[in-house]
Amino acid sequence: DVDMSPRGRGRKPAARMARIDTHQHVIPPRYAELLRMNGIRPGGIDLPDWSRDGALRMMDRNGIRAGIVSVSTPGALVERQGVAEDESQAIARGRRIAREVNEYAAELVQREPERFGFFATLTLPDVEGALDELAYAVDELHADGVILLANAGGRYLGDAAFAPLLAELDRRETVVFVHPGELPAPEVPGVPTFTADFLLDTTRTVIDLILSGAMERYPKIRFILAHAGGFVPFIEYRVLLTMLQRRPSYMIDVAEKMMEYPFTRPLVEIVKKRYLRVFRKFYWDTALSASPAALPSLLAVADHSHITYGSDWPFAPEVAVRFITSELDHYPMTPFLRAAINHSNAKALFPRFAGK
Repeated sequence: DVDMSPRGRGRKPAARMARIDTHQHVIPPRYAELLRMNGIRPGGIDLPDWSRDGALRMMDRNGIRAGIVSVSTPGALVERQGVAEDESQAIARGRRIAREVNEYAAELVQREPERFGFFATLTLPDVEGALDELAYAVDELHADGVILLANAGGRYLGDAAFAPLLAELDRRETVVFVHPGELPAPEVPGVPTFTADFLLDTTRTVIDLILSGAMERYPKIRFILAHAGGFVPFIEYRVLLTMLQRRPSYMIDVAEKMMEYPFTRPLVEIVKKRYLRVFRKFYWDTALSASPAALPSLLAVADHSHITYGSDWPFAPEVAVRFITSELDHYPMTPFLRAAINHSNAKALFPRFAGK
């Protein structure tokens, strides 16, 4: 039952591996060297080791048929310690980094097209560079989508400055993986930023996308939210109350009706249907989030056809991947929903894996 050929290296037969992992990271060697040289610890932890063979072994042991890889924070925004740069130099360096990591990821996919896809790294807050890299990555490197950090230089994705990029992503009907970056706020001593700051960063950008009207203006973008959307499922009603308070012009104003008419359950349901449907437009992954506490909130808020499997390897070590995956496997759900989360929903997003 195990392929022991030199190429197989003990892998399980592909037919027995069903999961498609939409949250798996790649750490190109030169990129890793750059981060370590500048003392950058993504998420407040040491940079883990990564290799193609290591990724394949992890995938084989955890039933992962294919992984859509991406570069985690800081993406192309690598700050150099002890080096003074003007804005133009920083922009040029960011564009070089994005191009290099994207070409590395494309080569990985070219070598193992049935096992890997990739989300291209862009250069926000450099919008012009992001547009150029988007075109190159999708048209020339055949990226499966792009990764955007939740904030770029402290600006969240609904920021008006990013509108040209969002418009182009919408035109291309792009799959956009939203991954947290470093929260633009002081760290709590002794608490790694991945523990809670990452989740808040994602939550902030989701709220910004909703309140800015971006979700209405760019309906063809498929946003996948890392880590089950951070705190979003848990605070859905807080966001609803904020939406009612703000009453953005792009929404039908029902707040006054709630005051004019008896506050009945049918009216409550009308309000929920009108305002909460925006949450069902997002996609969500299960990376580090398939717990008995988190899954009920996610399943209550998300469209069940919009949930995908995520491992977060190698920033999540394999023992963590196996632990969280086991929790997902043992959570009570129908076989149809289990298959949808493990692979069917991802196949709908990435048709090239549909026949795998």
